Amino acid sequence: MADNQNVLENRIGRWRTYLREHWTSHAPGADDLETSLRAEIAALQEAGLSDDEAFLVALRRIGRRDEPTRAFVQSHPDLLWEQPPPDPSPVPAPEEDYGKSPSEVLIVFGLAVAAGLSIKIPLFGASITGDAGAVLRIHIPFVLALLAVYFVWKRGLDKRLSLGLAAVFAASVVFVNALPFDQNGDTQILSTGHLPILLWLAVGVAYAGNRWTSVAGRMDFVRFSGELFIYYVLIALGGGVFSAFTLVMFNIIEIDVSPFVLEWMLPCGALGAVIVAAWLVEGRQNVIGNILPMLARIFTPLFGVMLLLLLAAMLGTGRWWTNIEREILLAFNFLLALVLGLLLYSVSSRSSRSSPNIFDITQLVLVASAIAVDLLALTAIAGRIFELGGFTPNRTAVLGVNLILFVNLAWSAWLYARFLLGYGPFSALERWQTAYSPVYAAWAACVIVIFPPLFRFA
Repeated sequence: MADNQNVLENRIGRWRTYLREHWTSHAPGADDLETSLRAEIAALQEAGLSDDEAFLVALRRIGRRDEPTRAFVQSHPDLLWEQPPPDPSPVPAPEEDYGKSPSEVLIVFGLAVAAGLSIKIPLFGASITGDAGAVLRIHIPFVLALLAVYFVWKRGLDKRLSLGLAAVFAASVVFVNALPFDQNGDTQILSTGHLPILLWLAVGVAYAGNRWTSVAGRMDFVRFSGELFIYYVLIALGGGVFSAFTLVMFNIIEIDVSPFVLEWMLPCGALGAVIVAAWLVEGRQNVIGNILPMLARIFTPLFGVMLLLLLAAMLGTGRWWTNIEREILLAFNFLLALVLGLLLYSVSSRSSRSSPNIFDITQLVLVASAIAVDLLALTAIAGRIFELGGFTPNRTAVLGVNLILFVNLAWSAWLYARFLLGYGPFSALERWQTAYSPVYAAWAACVIVIFPPLFRFA
């Protein structure tokens, strides 16, 4: 065992020395990169790989996003004296063919069909016709559970973790659907809306598997979430064109297929596409991965300008105190969430070793503007609470979300400013974002479990 450890440390030492001797500009970030490499190795060892196998696979993973590491592998073929084992990485290599495994194709097809047909099944006695609440409480959690099943199978997760995830899904769905809510009351709406947030983090645990405890594992899930959204939108656009084409062609021969399209094709396809999009991200991650950073760079300055104009309008008109309506506050929350999404993906797609540039300054301006908007929103919420009858479920939920967003954005701005001024590494911002993500799941669980009895299920 000691000999194996010495060999492993020797290999890591050779890699570290290569970086510092041949890539001088790489030296400041070498410690963070080594921490990531060791975390990858440790996770693979826990999964049952030998030291040699763990090192080779971990080096391959790091090399995907780090050019000097790729150069090291190419210049040290002696490290690859044996064919490395299949890489169980959540981000497959570009050359992998997602269609070459018949068993995976069948599993994905079966899960997608089950997800799509689930919307036609009135589970728990709920009729889903025109009932958006039932879709959020029952059918979307069911689709997310199927997505988690796919990743449990794909990653080969152990039975203990798999049963834990199953328990989270089952308990959450049963809890939300079994409580004696007032029909369409505030606590029912809040619990219903926060349930997918909680379960999405459970999907993240299934996606990252044993790597969930590492920064790299959680950041991979951030990238996956953004890429899944883009793929889903692309599939939805294609599905819309296909549906329109179907309606037109059958209308030519005077057959009305609109009931089938509207009641079966569109709703079933909308849910089944979640599984298909996730499978496409798994198999072709690097194709869309080049588009998302570009989108972040385009929309970051646009959102920054829009937020500055919004701030000027709010302060100029004075509509940021008790006159502000609840719907506007919810729109602010959605806007802040979008800003946070831009920040997250910008962080995930940026090399922690790159020097500060104009895009980083733009990003800091965006975050600072979002903090200012959030402060005005918090002021307005406080006004509503103290002047319009105290705490209600909605006001408490909006207040909590805004406080959580404020803490995240404020500390992100501090870390970003330190990086721009040369007082801290960019990797600190990455660690903060991945460490803070469970807070949103904790808040969602609080809204689901504590709010209903606290506000008497109203």
